[in-house]
Amino acid sequence: MWRLALYLYTFYTIYMFTHPTENLASFGLHPGMRIADFGSGSGFYTIAAAKQIGETGSVFAVDVQKELLAKIKNDAQKENISNIEYIWGDIEEKGGSRLGDGVVDVVFLSNTLFQIEDKDAVLREAYRVLKQKGRLLVIDWTDSFGGLGPEASAVIDAATAKDMCEKAGFVFEREFDPGEHHYALIYIKQ
Repeated sequence: MWRLALYLYTFYTIYMFTHPTENLASFGLHPGMRIADFGSGSGFYTIAAAKQIGETGSVFAVDVQKELLAKIKNDAQKENISNIEYIWGDIEEKGGSRLGDGVVDVVFLSNTLFQIEDKDAVLREAYRVLKQKGRLLVIDWTDSFGGLGPEASAVIDAATAKDMCEKAGFVFEREFDPGEHHYALIYIKQ
């Protein structure tokens, strides 16, 4: 029962407040890219990215919860999507994504920063796996919307997220509006 509740909560919060397909179009994905979705959760961004980059690209769904990876795999199979790799890993650990150094073009952190304890470690791991000139997309909550978002004490505002990304070595590219109650930041690995 809790899985259904988690799924419905995630579906509601993702699609009521952000739109993965539109956000990824704003970000600028193209066929053949290699993408890591850190903290892939229920896979809404994973699936949308896999569709946008086509069969010549790859998406690495990385999550610490095996049941969520199984859910993504099941959803991808229903849609005949075969360019996703499922990685059970801890993005708060060095090498925890189980990806090599400099192997992906893009890392997503969508609704992830507020959930993790060691945010700096996650950004270091993202930096490590990105190719030179690779891009980081951070989408997170601007507030705690009536209990639907994170607890108010867990919200990481855009200014704090920017500071953390720059401290990790990323260079700010731009931001865009990803939907109600969220911000979106794009960074480059120089």
